[in-house]
Amino acid sequence: MTRVQEFVEVWTNGVGEPQRLVWRSRRFRVTDMPTALVGPCDWWGPFSGHDVTPGRVPLSISGWRFQASSDDGETHVFDVEHDGAHWHLVRVYD
Repeated sequence: MTRVQEFVEVWTNGVGEPQRLVWRSRRFRVTDMPTALVGPCDWWGPFSGHDVTPGRVPLSISGWRFQASSDDGETHVFDVEHDGAHWHLVRVYD
């Protein structure tokens, strides 16, 4: 696993799932079912120090993990996150 912090271009379908990615001037097509990565909702921040038992912290989709391949067969698993304006590549698995 390589941890990176790079801007990438991501195209999504109508429900927000990644379909294509451009990384380092190479196009990759998603070749499996993307998995949503979840984290605490942004609005929960001020309450994060409170005990939530018996419930749990409210979650939202913070990014996606998916396998994608280039036209020449190079394949990686990517973790991407969106900050509201840009897509960021945070991990690449070989």
